Amino acid sequence: MTGFHLWSKTYDRDLSDVLRLQTEIATAVASSLRVTLIGDVSAKIELGGTHNPAAFDAYLRASRAYWWSAIGSRQTVQAAIDTYMEAVRLDPGYALALADRSNALAYLAGNYETGQAIRDNYDKALADAREALRLAPRLAEGHLALARNFLEGSLDFSQASVEYERAVALAPGDARVLTSYGTFAAQVGRSVEGVAAARRAVMLDPLNPITHSSLGTALHFARRYPEAVAALKDGLVLSPEDAETGVFLGLQYYLIGDFESARAACEAHPEHWASGLCLAMTYEKLGRHTQAEAELGKLKTSRGDAAAYIYASIYAQWGNRKQALDWLEKALQLRDQGLQVLKTDPYLDPLRKEPRFQAVMRELKFPQ
Repeated sequence: MTGFHLWSKTYDRDLSDVLRLQTEIATAVASSLRVTLIGDVSAKIELGGTHNPAAFDAYLRASRAYWWSAIGSRQTVQAAIDTYMEAVRLDPGYALALADRSNALAYLAGNYETGQAIRDNYDKALADAREALRLAPRLAEGHLALARNFLEGSLDFSQASVEYERAVALAPGDARVLTSYGTFAAQVGRSVEGVAAARRAVMLDPLNPITHSSLGTALHFARRYPEAVAALKDGLVLSPEDAETGVFLGLQYYLIGDFESARAACEAHPEHWASGLCLAMTYEKLGRHTQAEAELGKLKTSRGDAAAYIYASIYAQWGNRKQALDWLEKALQLRDQGLQVLKTDPYLDPLRKEPRFQAVMRELKFPQ
Protein backbone atom coordinates (compact mmCIF):
# COMPACT_ATOMS: atom_id res chain seq x y z
CA MET A 1 0.00 0.00 0.00
CA THR A 2 1.38 3.41 -0.98
CA GLY A 3 -1.21 5.63 0.69
CA PHE A 4 -2.13 7.31 -2.62
CA HIS A 5 -5.84 8.14 -2.98
CA LEU A 6 -7.22 6.21 -5.95
CA TRP A 7 -11.02 6.48 -5.83
CA SER A 8 -13.84 7.68 -3.60
CA LYS A 9 -17.47 8.65 -3.97
CA THR A 10 -20.33 9.27 -1.61
CA TYR A 11 -23.55 7.29 -2.10
CA ASP A 12 -26.88 8.48 -0.70
CA ARG A 13 -29.51 5.96 -1.74
CA ASP A 14 -32.70 4.29 -0.58
CA LEU A 15 -31.70 0.87 0.76
CA SER A 16 -34.82 -0.75 -0.66
CA ASP A 17 -32.62 -2.22 -3.39
CA VAL A 18 -29.33 -3.10 -1.75
CA LEU A 19 -28.14 -5.35 -4.55
CA ARG A 20 -28.62 -2.66 -7.18
CA LEU A 21 -26.55 -0.32 -5.01
CA GLN A 22 -23.82 -2.98 -4.72
CA THR A 23 -23.80 -3.34 -8.48
CA GLU A 24 -23.57 0.41 -9.00
CA ILE A 25 -20.63 0.71 -6.60
CA ALA A 26 -18.76 -2.25 -8.12
CA THR A 27 -19.28 -0.92 -11.64
CA ALA A 28 -18.11 2.56 -10.62
CA VAL A 29 -14.97 1.19 -8.95
CA ALA A 30 -14.13 -0.97 -11.96
CA SER A 31 -14.67 1.92 -14.33
CA SER A 32 -12.66 4.42 -12.29
CA LEU A 33 -9.76 2.08 -11.74
CA ARG A 34 -9.97 0.66 -15.27
CA VAL A 35 -10.29 -2.89 -13.97
CA THR A 36 -11.59 -5.52 -16.37
CA LEU A 37 -13.82 -7.92 -14.47
CA ILE A 38 -14.65 -11.44 -15.59
CA GLY A 39 -18.08 -11.40 -17.14
CA ASP A 40 -20.93 -9.00 -16.42
CA VAL A 41 -20.55 -7.19 -13.08
CA SER A 42 -24.25 -6.84 -12.43
CA ALA A 43 -25.05 -10.45 -13.25
CA LYS A 44 -22.32 -11.75 -10.95
CA ILE A 45 -23.28 -9.59 -7.97
CA GLU A 46 -27.00 -10.34 -8.28
CA LEU A 47 -26.56 -14.06 -9.01
CA GLY A 48 -28.54 -16.00 -6.44
CA GLY A 49 -29.41 -12.84 -4.51
CA THR A 50 -32.56 -10.98 -3.54
CA HIS A 51 -34.23 -7.62 -4.05
CA ASN A 52 -36.14 -7.98 -0.78
CA PRO A 53 -34.42 -5.88 1.93
CA ALA A 54 -35.96 -7.90 4.78
CA ALA A 55 -34.75 -11.16 3.23
CA PHE A 56 -31.28 -9.67 2.75
CA ASP A 57 -31.22 -8.53 6.40
CA ALA A 58 -32.22 -12.02 7.57
CA TYR A 59 -29.50 -13.53 5.39
CA LEU A 60 -26.84 -11.28 6.90
CA ARG A 61 -27.97 -12.11 10.44
CA ALA A 62 -27.97 -15.82 9.65
CA SER A 63 -24.53 -15.67 8.05
CA ARG A 64 -23.05 -13.93 11.06
CA ALA A 65 -24.48 -16.59 13.36
CA TYR A 66 -23.37 -19.48 11.13
CA TRP A 67 -19.82 -18.34 10.43
CA TRP A 68 -19.33 -17.76 14.15
CA SER A 69 -20.85 -21.14 15.05
CA ALA A 70 -17.40 -22.61 15.81
CA ILE A 71 -17.19 -20.36 18.88
CA GLY A 72 -20.83 -20.89 19.77
CA SER A 73 -22.91 -23.99 20.21
CA ARG A 74 -25.57 -26.20 18.69
CA GLN A 75 -28.01 -23.40 19.52
CA THR A 76 -25.93 -20.94 17.48
CA VAL A 77 -26.09 -23.20 14.42
CA GLN A 78 -29.81 -23.84 14.84
CA ALA A 79 -30.44 -20.10 15.17
CA ALA A 80 -28.60 -19.55 11.88
CA ILE A 81 -30.68 -22.25 10.16
CA ASP A 82 -33.90 -20.68 11.44
CA THR A 83 -32.84 -17.24 10.22
CA TYR A 84 -31.86 -18.56 6.79
CA MET A 85 -35.33 -20.12 6.74
CA GLU A 86 -36.77 -16.67 7.42
CA ALA A 87 -34.81 -15.25 4.47
CA VAL A 88 -36.13 -18.01 2.18
CA ARG A 89 -39.69 -17.50 3.45
CA LEU A 90 -39.45 -13.82 2.58
CA ASP A 91 -37.98 -14.63 -0.86
CA PRO A 92 -38.43 -18.26 -2.00
CA GLY A 93 -36.12 -17.56 -4.93
CA TYR A 94 -33.17 -16.56 -2.74
CA ALA A 95 -30.67 -19.16 -3.96
CA LEU A 96 -27.75 -17.91 -1.90
CA ALA A 97 -29.75 -18.25 1.33
CA LEU A 98 -30.71 -21.80 0.33
CA ALA A 99 -27.09 -22.70 -0.40
CA ASP A 100 -25.91 -21.37 2.95
CA ARG A 101 -28.76 -23.02 4.83
CA SER A 102 -27.62 -26.25 3.19
CA ASN A 103 -24.12 -25.74 4.62
CA ALA A 104 -25.49 -24.97 8.09
CA LEU A 105 -27.70 -28.09 8.05
CA ALA A 106 -24.71 -30.22 7.03
CA TYR A 107 -22.63 -28.69 9.83
CA LEU A 108 -25.40 -29.49 12.33
CA ALA A 109 -25.64 -33.07 11.07
CA GLY A 110 -21.91 -33.70 11.19
CA ASN A 111 -21.10 -32.04 14.51
CA TYR A 112 -24.10 -32.21 16.80
CA GLU A 113 -26.75 -34.71 15.71
CA THR A 114 -27.11 -38.39 16.59
CA GLY A 115 -29.15 -41.29 15.24
CA GLN A 116 -31.71 -40.70 12.48
CA ALA A 117 -31.42 -36.92 12.89
CA ILE A 118 -28.02 -37.08 11.13
CA ARG A 119 -29.54 -38.52 7.95
CA ASP A 120 -32.60 -36.28 8.15
CA ASN A 121 -30.47 -33.12 8.25
CA TYR A 122 -28.21 -34.27 5.43
CA ASP A 123 -31.32 -34.97 3.33
CA LYS A 124 -32.61 -31.45 4.02
CA ALA A 125 -29.19 -30.02 3.20
CA LEU A 126 -29.09 -31.87 -0.12
CA ALA A 127 -32.59 -30.64 -1.03
CA ASP A 128 -31.55 -27.03 -0.31
CA ALA A 129 -28.37 -27.34 -2.39
CA ARG A 130 -30.25 -28.76 -5.36
CA GLU A 131 -32.95 -26.07 -5.13
CA ALA A 132 -30.29 -23.35 -4.98
CA LEU A 133 -28.74 -24.68 -8.19
CA ARG A 134 -32.13 -25.04 -9.87
CA LEU A 135 -32.69 -21.33 -9.21
CA ALA A 136 -29.11 -20.25 -10.05
CA PRO A 137 -27.14 -22.97 -11.90
CA ARG A 138 -23.96 -20.86 -12.00
CA LEU A 139 -23.96 -20.02 -8.29
CA ALA A 140 -20.57 -21.12 -6.93
CA GLU A 141 -21.93 -21.32 -3.37
CA GLY A 142 -24.59 -23.73 -4.60
CA HIS A 143 -21.94 -26.01 -6.06
CA LEU A 144 -19.99 -25.78 -2.79
CA ALA A 145 -23.07 -26.83 -0.85
CA LEU A 146 -23.70 -29.75 -3.21
CA ALA A 147 -20.03 -30.77 -2.99
CA ARG A 148 -20.23 -30.78 0.81
CA ASN A 149 -23.30 -33.02 0.69
CA PHE A 150 -21.64 -35.48 -1.69
CA LEU A 151 -18.56 -35.48 0.56
CA GLU A 152 -20.07 -35.68 4.04
CA GLY A 153 -23.57 -36.94 3.40
CA SER A 154 -22.74 -39.83 1.08
CA LEU A 155 -18.92 -40.08 1.02
CA ASP A 156 -19.05 -39.79 -2.78
CA PHE A 157 -15.59 -38.37 -3.41
CA SER A 158 -15.83 -38.39 -7.21
CA GLN A 159 -19.01 -36.30 -7.33
CA ALA A 160 -17.71 -34.03 -4.56
CA SER A 161 -14.57 -33.38 -6.60
CA VAL A 162 -16.64 -32.47 -9.67
CA GLU A 163 -18.70 -29.95 -7.71
CA TYR A 164 -15.71 -28.38 -5.94
CA GLU A 165 -13.99 -27.93 -9.29
CA ARG A 166 -17.13 -26.35 -10.76
CA ALA A 167 -17.24 -23.89 -7.88
CA VAL A 168 -13.60 -22.90 -8.45
CA ALA A 169 -14.17 -22.53 -12.19
CA LEU A 170 -17.15 -20.24 -11.55
CA ALA A 171 -15.49 -18.15 -8.82
CA PRO A 172 -11.69 -18.49 -9.03
CA GLY A 173 -11.14 -15.32 -6.99
CA ASP A 174 -13.55 -16.14 -4.17
CA ALA A 175 -11.74 -16.82 -0.88
CA ARG A 176 -14.61 -18.86 0.52
CA VAL A 177 -14.59 -21.16 -2.51
CA LEU A 178 -10.81 -21.54 -2.31
CA THR A 179 -10.80 -22.37 1.42
CA SER A 180 -13.40 -25.12 0.92
CA TYR A 181 -11.65 -26.52 -2.13
CA GLY A 182 -8.23 -26.33 -0.47
CA THR A 183 -9.37 -28.35 2.53
CA PHE A 184 -10.99 -30.99 0.33
CA ALA A 185 -8.00 -31.32 -2.00
CA ALA A 186 -5.57 -31.69 0.90
CA GLN A 187 -7.63 -34.27 2.76
CA VAL A 188 -7.97 -36.53 -0.29
CA GLY A 189 -4.21 -36.45 -0.82
CA ARG A 190 -3.76 -33.59 -3.30
CA SER A 191 -1.77 -31.66 -0.74
CA VAL A 192 0.23 -29.35 -3.05
CA GLU A 193 -2.94 -28.24 -4.81
CA GLY A 194 -4.88 -27.91 -1.56
CA VAL A 195 -2.27 -25.83 0.27
CA ALA A 196 -1.85 -23.57 -2.77
CA ALA A 197 -5.59 -22.87 -2.90
CA ALA A 198 -5.70 -22.20 0.84
CA ARG A 199 -2.74 -19.81 0.63
CA ARG A 200 -4.43 -17.91 -2.20
CA ALA A 201 -7.54 -17.56 -0.04
CA VAL A 202 -5.43 -15.97 2.71
CA MET A 203 -3.95 -13.54 0.16
CA LEU A 204 -7.44 -12.59 -1.03
CA ASP A 205 -8.95 -12.22 2.46
CA PRO A 206 -6.12 -11.76 4.97
CA LEU A 207 -8.27 -10.29 7.76
CA ASN A 208 -10.68 -13.21 7.83
CA PRO A 209 -9.78 -15.74 10.56
CA ILE A 210 -11.47 -18.50 8.56
CA THR A 211 -8.93 -18.28 5.73
CA HIS A 212 -6.02 -18.69 8.15
CA SER A 213 -7.69 -21.56 9.97
CA SER A 214 -8.49 -23.27 6.67
CA LEU A 215 -4.85 -22.93 5.63
CA GLY A 216 -3.95 -24.59 8.94
CA THR A 217 -6.34 -27.43 8.09
CA ALA A 218 -4.83 -27.94 4.65
CA LEU A 219 -1.32 -27.96 6.13
CA HIS A 220 -2.47 -30.49 8.73
CA PHE A 221 -3.57 -32.94 6.05
CA ALA A 222 -0.30 -32.26 4.21
CA ARG A 223 1.49 -33.40 7.42
CA ARG A 224 3.18 -29.99 7.74
CA TYR A 225 2.34 -29.54 11.41
CA PRO A 226 4.68 -26.68 12.44
CA GLU A 227 3.37 -24.61 9.53
CA ALA A 228 -0.18 -25.53 10.54
CA VAL A 229 0.55 -24.23 14.06
CA ALA A 230 1.66 -20.88 12.61
CA ALA A 231 -1.41 -20.55 10.38
CA LEU A 232 -3.82 -21.44 13.21
CA LYS A 233 -2.13 -18.93 15.52
CA ASP A 234 -2.69 -16.28 12.85
CA GLY A 235 -6.37 -17.20 12.86
CA LEU A 236 -6.54 -16.92 16.64
CA VAL A 237 -4.97 -13.46 16.56
CA LEU A 238 -7.98 -12.36 14.50
CA SER A 239 -10.53 -14.38 16.48
CA PRO A 240 -9.12 -15.27 19.93
CA GLU A 241 -12.31 -16.98 21.16
CA ASP A 242 -12.62 -19.40 18.24
CA ALA A 243 -12.93 -22.77 19.97
CA GLU A 244 -12.64 -24.83 16.79
CA THR A 245 -9.35 -23.22 15.81
CA GLY A 246 -8.08 -23.39 19.40
CA VAL A 247 -8.74 -27.12 19.67
CA PHE A 248 -7.30 -27.80 16.23
CA LEU A 249 -4.17 -25.95 17.31
CA GLY A 250 -4.00 -28.29 20.29
CA LEU A 251 -4.19 -31.27 17.94
CA GLN A 252 -1.22 -29.93 15.96
CA TYR A 253 0.77 -29.68 19.19
CA TYR A 254 -0.19 -33.30 19.90
CA LEU A 255 1.11 -34.38 16.51
CA ILE A 256 4.49 -32.68 16.99
CA GLY A 257 4.81 -34.24 20.45
CA ASP A 258 4.27 -31.11 22.55
CA PHE A 259 1.70 -32.74 24.82
CA GLU A 260 1.63 -30.04 27.50
CA SER A 261 0.79 -27.38 24.93
CA ALA A 262 -1.83 -29.71 23.43
CA ARG A 263 -3.38 -30.21 26.86
CA ALA A 264 -3.50 -26.48 27.60
CA ALA A 265 -5.01 -25.58 24.23
CA CYS A 266 -7.71 -28.24 24.38
CA GLU A 267 -8.59 -27.78 28.05
CA ALA A 268 -9.30 -24.12 27.22
CA HIS A 269 -12.30 -25.11 25.09
CA PRO A 270 -14.26 -27.88 26.83
CA GLU A 271 -17.43 -26.74 25.04
CA HIS A 272 -16.15 -27.94 21.65
CA TRP A 273 -16.69 -31.62 20.86
CA ALA A 274 -13.17 -32.06 19.43
CA SER A 275 -11.62 -31.19 22.78
CA GLY A 276 -12.70 -34.66 23.91
CA LEU A 277 -10.77 -36.26 21.05
CA CYS A 278 -7.73 -34.11 21.78
CA LEU A 279 -7.74 -34.66 25.53
CA ALA A 280 -8.44 -38.41 25.37
CA MET A 281 -5.31 -38.84 23.26
CA THR A 282 -3.19 -36.25 25.06
CA TYR A 283 -3.95 -37.40 28.62
CA GLU A 284 -2.96 -40.94 27.62
CA LYS A 285 0.39 -39.69 26.31
CA LEU A 286 0.91 -37.84 29.60
CA GLY A 287 0.19 -41.01 31.59
CA ARG A 288 -3.13 -39.70 32.90
CA HIS A 289 -5.06 -42.85 31.98
CA THR A 290 -8.09 -42.25 34.19
CA GLN A 291 -8.68 -38.81 32.71
CA ALA A 292 -8.19 -40.16 29.19
CA GLU A 293 -10.85 -42.82 29.81
CA ALA A 294 -13.15 -40.19 31.29
CA GLU A 295 -12.91 -38.04 28.15
CA LEU A 296 -13.73 -41.02 25.96
CA GLY A 297 -16.64 -41.87 28.26
CA LYS A 298 -18.05 -38.35 27.95
CA LEU A 299 -17.89 -38.57 24.17
CA LYS A 300 -19.68 -41.91 24.14
CA THR A 301 -22.39 -40.57 26.43
CA SER A 302 -23.02 -37.44 24.39
CA ARG A 303 -22.53 -38.76 20.85
CA GLY A 304 -23.19 -42.50 20.99
CA ASP A 305 -22.36 -44.43 17.81
CA ALA A 306 -22.47 -41.16 15.83
CA ALA A 307 -18.83 -40.58 16.82
CA ALA A 308 -17.61 -44.04 15.77
CA TYR A 309 -14.80 -42.59 13.67
CA ILE A 310 -13.57 -40.50 16.61
CA TYR A 311 -13.43 -43.58 18.85
CA ALA A 312 -11.42 -45.40 16.17
CA SER A 313 -8.93 -42.52 16.20
CA ILE A 314 -8.60 -42.55 19.99
CA TYR A 315 -8.16 -46.30 20.26
CA ALA A 316 -5.61 -46.26 17.42
CA GLN A 317 -3.57 -43.66 19.29
CA TRP A 318 -3.89 -45.68 22.51
CA GLY A 319 -2.43 -48.71 20.71
CA ASN A 320 -5.63 -50.77 20.94
CA ARG A 321 -5.81 -51.89 17.33
CA LYS A 322 -8.70 -54.32 17.70
CA GLN A 323 -11.00 -51.73 19.27
CA ALA A 324 -9.88 -49.14 16.73
CA LEU A 325 -10.64 -51.45 13.80
CA ASP A 326 -13.99 -52.47 15.30
CA TRP A 327 -15.04 -48.84 15.56
CA LEU A 328 -13.67 -48.03 12.10
CA GLU A 329 -15.82 -50.78 10.59
CA LYS A 330 -18.77 -49.46 12.61
CA ALA A 331 -18.09 -46.00 11.16
CA LEU A 332 -18.20 -47.49 7.65
CA GLN A 333 -21.45 -49.26 8.43
CA LEU A 334 -22.97 -45.96 9.61
CA ARG A 335 -21.38 -43.94 6.75
CA ASP A 336 -19.85 -41.71 9.41
CA GLN A 337 -18.85 -38.40 7.82
CA GLY A 338 -15.53 -38.57 9.69
CA LEU A 339 -14.43 -41.14 7.11
CA GLN A 340 -13.94 -38.33 4.60
CA VAL A 341 -10.46 -37.70 6.08
CA LEU A 342 -9.37 -41.34 6.36
CA LYS A 343 -6.93 -41.21 3.43
CA THR A 344 -4.68 -38.63 5.10
CA ASP A 345 -5.70 -38.79 8.77
CA PRO A 346 -2.54 -39.14 10.90
CA TYR A 347 -4.39 -40.52 13.94
CA LEU A 348 -5.19 -43.74 12.07
CA ASP A 349 -1.60 -44.33 10.91
CA PRO A 350 -1.07 -47.22 13.35
CA LEU A 351 -3.75 -49.18 11.43
CA ARG A 352 -2.71 -48.59 7.84
CA LYS A 353 -0.99 -51.95 7.32
CA GLU A 354 -3.93 -53.90 8.76
CA PRO A 355 -5.99 -55.85 6.17
CA ARG A 356 -9.23 -54.69 7.83
CA PHE A 357 -8.14 -51.06 7.45
CA GLN A 358 -7.21 -51.58 3.82
CA ALA A 359 -10.61 -53.14 3.16
CA VAL A 360 -12.31 -50.01 4.47
CA MET A 361 -10.09 -47.86 2.24
CA ARG A 362 -11.04 -49.91 -0.82
CA GLU A 363 -14.74 -49.64 0.04
CA LEU A 364 -14.57 -45.84 0.18
CA LYS A 365 -13.03 -45.49 -3.30
CA PHE A 366 -10.89 -42.45 -2.62
CA PRO A 367 -9.65 -40.61 -5.72
CA GLN A 368 -6.09 -41.44 -6.74
